Amino acid sequence: MLRGVLAVCACATLLVTVQSSPQAEKIQELFAGRISNDVLEDARLDVPELVRKYNYPLEEHTVTTSDGYILGMHRIPHGRDANNTPGKRPIVFLMHGLTSSSADWILMGPGTAFGYMLAEEGFDVWMGNARGNYYSRRHTSFNPDSLFNTDFWEFSWDEIGNLDLPAMIDYALAHTGQTRLHYIGHSQGTTSFFVMTSLRPEYNAKITSMHAFAPVAYMAHNRNPLFLVLSPIANSLDSLAMLFGLGEFLPNNQIMTWAGQALCMDEVVFQPICSNILFLVGGWNEDQHNATMLPVKLGHTPAGASVRQFAHYGQGIDGGEFRRFDHGWLRNRRIYGSYTPPRYDLGRITTPVFLHYSDSDPLAEVPDVQRLFRELGRPVGLFRVPQATFSHLDFIWGIDAKELLFNRAVNLIKSMEIHGFDDKI
Repeated sequence: MLRGVLAVCACATLLVTVQSSPQAEKIQELFAGRISNDVLEDARLDVPELVRKYNYPLEEHTVTTSDGYILGMHRIPHGRDANNTPGKRPIVFLMHGLTSSSADWILMGPGTAFGYMLAEEGFDVWMGNARGNYYSRRHTSFNPDSLFNTDFWEFSWDEIGNLDLPAMIDYALAHTGQTRLHYIGHSQGTTSFFVMTSLRPEYNAKITSMHAFAPVAYMAHNRNPLFLVLSPIANSLDSLAMLFGLGEFLPNNQIMTWAGQALCMDEVVFQPICSNILFLVGGWNEDQHNATMLPVKLGHTPAGASVRQFAHYGQGIDGGEFRRFDHGWLRNRRIYGSYTPPRYDLGRITTPVFLHYSDSDPLAEVPDVQRLFRELGRPVGLFRVPQATFSHLDFIWGIDAKELLFNRAVNLIKSMEIHGFDDKI
């Protein structure tokens, strides 16, 4: 499968002939005089090292789920240049997408990355990490690196929503002495939220507002080529992977970091291949793609995931519904009490939800987003990003994401803080 993806990417390089980022000069202007432009160093540093390098406060926290997964969380409690004195402030909890980590929110650097922006705007920023990624690769009993034993990897985003998110949210609230927080998720970070608040509706009371960047629940209209290949074989994919002891998909490793540094730098002839790998996964949009930062992106992504997470999305594409994981009729009967997996009841989600979507997102197609909006228990806002080509990865790494998306989300959160929930927001 991976060889096939790389072959497609190699062919696609014929469509991109530039050998350096078309946005390189703009990025250098952002870096000049304010932050380092050493992308190779940033590719090697982990999240705590990267945040501290840019002189932001950083705390590392861990929490153990009820089924034994030890999750890492990163906190930026206040800003560097503004709102930079310690003290109680509103919490914004950020949750990453599939194969990603908390690095998504900070790797683009101060002045651009959303995590830093929120800290400067006066928020207490908590960044979660789902089980199985680079920062949450521990368990009280299971070994993620065990050969031919996939116990650690027998989870999908159902468990991430049902167990990981509640554990991390409860920890953040208890640590700060607060009762509510704002939640922002990207891609799978939205899926897991919808899982949590539908299966455990008591958590609606702990969320002041939820902002879904590239919301993914229904995927009946999916156009992503990787998932289109996986969806018809989703059930057999998971079974075969577990049978052969291959529970992990796209782990974080030194090979990707090396490839990002050696092949994806500006002026390197192979850089278009690196760009096309990202375009294949997240949709094509050269306007928002900062190729200069490719070494940093590939140094932190992929961060690891289970095969079952992909299989679960594949089941949703194949069946056209938003349902719990299909284990097969016998195990379904034992786990769910029915031969087919139950649908997530979106009507139980009473948190004020704001959906931020785009016309050109192959993983969150407009008809699927609109269906999600109609079925939510308390949908408040349906906001289209005002750029026709804005795509899936642009929601976190887009060059103009601040102007097109982040500013609006911050303003909505501040309005909620001042006025509370108002149907007219």
